[in-house]
Amino acid sequence: MNSDELEDFRKQCEHNLTRTVADRMRYGFNYTYKPVLDDAAWRSFDSMKEYREWCEKNLPPYLGYGRSQQPDQ
Repeated sequence: MNSDELEDFRKQCEHNLTRTVADRMRYGFNYTYKPVLDDAAWRSFDSMKEYREWCEKNLPPYLGYGRSQQPDQ
């Protein structure tokens, strides 16, 4: 980070410290669309097993809802 970038970062931090808590909460989070998960208002499962099976079949692996991969021993 060069000195101009560092100075700009400091100014942004100082500006953000003047905001109210409500504004910090409003601007502190960003929405990221999650394929399949965000496509329905809600889902219900009768068991955790059913939920896990649904996740494995329907969700992309990069979302992290699949089973953890065990390293080969």
